[in-house]
Amino acid sequence: MTAQGYEAYPAPAKLNLDLRITGRRADGYHELESIFCLIGLSDTVWLRLRDDGRIVLHNPTGVPAEQDLAYRAAAALQPFARSGSGVEIRLDKRIPAGGGLGGGSSDAATVLMVLNRLWQCGLSRADLAALGLKLGADVPFFLFGRHAFARGVGERLAPIDLPFQWYVVVRPPQHVATAAVFGHPGLPRNSTPAARADYWALQPLRNDMQGVVLAQYPAVAQVFRALSVFGEPRLTGSGSCLFLAFDSRQAAAETAEKLTADGEVWCVPQLVRHPLADFLPDF
Repeated sequence: MTAQGYEAYPAPAKLNLDLRITGRRADGYHELESIFCLIGLSDTVWLRLRDDGRIVLHNPTGVPAEQDLAYRAAAALQPFARSGSGVEIRLDKRIPAGGGLGGGSSDAATVLMVLNRLWQCGLSRADLAALGLKLGADVPFFLFGRHAFARGVGERLAPIDLPFQWYVVVRPPQHVATAAVFGHPGLPRNSTPAARADYWALQPLRNDMQGVVLAQYPAVAQVFRALSVFGEPRLTGSGSCLFLAFDSRQAAAETAEKLTADGEVWCVPQLVRHPLADFLPDF
């Protein structure tokens, strides 16, 4: 799709179907294990090439352009492009900020994948992942191109098979401060590492951050209770979004219709792979 010289590219959201904290490193970062799942909720990244070397972000998402992850992704890649390579970026945001759905990281990954091709940089998936990790821990996952089991801070990725499901995702009307959750003294930090990347062996799925978030954020806890009537909700990432999994679209849609008063609600399918996976075929 084009508009005024721009080309549109998708940037899908993710869910953490499972998230466990296995330790804390000397540098303060936490060692994690998580199942990342791509879902059918997506931002759109609009790009238009320039030949004057400028990177222009027309609608930064509430922060100075130079701090926006999409802008920073283009700036990180630009040294690998020919002289004069520039770009204009517009973001059509549907993924809510601060919900644990990875919207900013996904935007950055899409910028890296597309500009790597358009600017003819020639970087591999691994090269881009190394750049992406400097932008945010979730960026390498979106570059990975498929569902993944993640270790470390989220950068050590392995493919994982998942049953196809539909998800009802709800964003409570409350922002969760990720740094405060990670720093909370009651946060579990000693989960046993998994023996292998196996969805079924990890049952029952959980999120080690969920207890702290529910105790500290009443609006999130209220949505959790509302969702609990229909199944076993889980937090994605550090929140604030919660989700329920369903085997059919009909069951998910019927539940979503009953939750419109509890916050923003989406009924979305699991994706089979990232829609731009072919931009980087070297799995």
